[in-house]
Amino acid sequence: MYHPCHHSVSTPGKVAYVMARSGEAVTYRQLEERSNQGAHLFRSLGLKRGDSIALMMDNNARFFEICFAAQRSGLLFTAMSSRLSGQEAEYILADCGAKALIVSTSLAAQAAELLARTPKVIHRFSVNGTVPGYPSFEEARAKQPASRIADECAGRDMLYSSGTTGRPKGVKTELLAEAIDAASTLTMVAQKLYGLASGSIYLSPAPLYHAAPLRFNMTVMRFGGTSVLMEHFDAEEALSLIERHAITHSQWVPTMFVRMLKLDPAIRERYRHDTLRAAIHAAAPCPVQVKQRMIEWWGPVLFEYYAGTEGNGFVACNSTDWLAHSGTVGRALVGEVRILDDANEVVPTGETGTIHFANGPAFEYHNDPVKTASSKSPQGWTTLGDVGYVDAEGYLYLTDRKHYMIISGGVNIYPQEVENLLVTHPKVMDAAVIGVPNEEFGEEVKAVVQPVDLKAAGPALAEELIAFCRANLSHLKCPRSVDFEPELPRHPTGKLYKRLLRDRYWPAKVTA
Repeated sequence: MYHPCHHSVSTPGKVAYVMARSGEAVTYRQLEERSNQGAHLFRSLGLKRGDSIALMMDNNARFFEICFAAQRSGLLFTAMSSRLSGQEAEYILADCGAKALIVSTSLAAQAAELLARTPKVIHRFSVNGTVPGYPSFEEARAKQPASRIADECAGRDMLYSSGTTGRPKGVKTELLAEAIDAASTLTMVAQKLYGLASGSIYLSPAPLYHAAPLRFNMTVMRFGGTSVLMEHFDAEEALSLIERHAITHSQWVPTMFVRMLKLDPAIRERYRHDTLRAAIHAAAPCPVQVKQRMIEWWGPVLFEYYAGTEGNGFVACNSTDWLAHSGTVGRALVGEVRILDDANEVVPTGETGTIHFANGPAFEYHNDPVKTASSKSPQGWTTLGDVGYVDAEGYLYLTDRKHYMIISGGVNIYPQEVENLLVTHPKVMDAAVIGVPNEEFGEEVKAVVQPVDLKAAGPALAEELIAFCRANLSHLKCPRSVDFEPELPRHPTGKLYKRLLRDRYWPAKVTA
């Protein structure tokens, strides 16, 4: 019963998902009919099991009609960020071998550029209107029957890393010969951990092209629940939607928590949230003080997990676990955590090293055997490149990404700890900490801060923030300087493009 095809029979008029601002709703009957028509359209284009299509779209009501059409056609579907440059999008389309590209008319400029850059893409469509070279997907789909295709088979997403430290890589897992309604690891985890069911109402505030929103929303619809899709995240709007739609489940990134907590207390208290059963969060480490305040505000409904697009492991904890093990991301439910040093030896309990998963699901980076090999230890264990440690009870704690470590005078400094502290300062909206050149020490610590009020940016605030850090951390870890930006280059999913910041301070030959 894990598929909209079943719910279109049992609850055809129920809303599968609704767009938060426009109010456009798609019922299970409509989702079933339109995804069937989409599947017929893909077959009419000659697309067969294992072929690839790509989507470059903003959050809109056609998104999941297309994804489920691909899923029931045995296709690999690559959802691309709407913020990609033409060169980045060109690379992904060539790398995944997309035979069809579907775009939003709101991305007409990018679509026009890709028309010239990607001549090997055979079929092109647009949704919510037309773009030159991209005929209407809805019109083409409407000509197809609403019955199920004869050769239904399960497809899946093939997503690309966000490229925060370099060129994005496609994560490819085996395309199994299974029914379209077969249970998945995520359906079982979501049911067991979060109580996801047909009565769930799920708020999705993030871009749908990212792994977690894409997969969790499709899982909600596999159960027959309802998703409320935000076109763009806004802190107060999110709170109002929780009350208006009686949201039971939601998923966030820590920067969203920070923005909601920075709202005027009167605004935060204006909206009810007593229907929330699970506020799930991931994508980046959550500062301890931020999570503590969220639990105090919303109650013990926060659920954290640590995982990646690669799907090689899954670590999770509930609020009770977290309160007893402050700062943890939980214990492994899929795969087994191993912490290794630079010599690929297992470190003692409590010591920091690179996080690996043993006995987890296999994956590969598409067309990149070198990167695939580099993600594996000699023991065959896989890593996402994150650093952390495990306590005596098996709870995992994240320190930072290994790539972001600052080495100053021979001392290893993990900037995440400093960033977590800075965002708790009342005058800070967001913060990034990076290593910049220092002739004597090799690197020194610099903070790049997005202030709550840009007018307050200046030497006085910089000195205040440095003093704040020195009062709470070892002086070796504290920034020696602070720069200010109106907004940091953060991915909507919460990940920070630190390389864009570092490149401003390092000579090109160092970052090449």
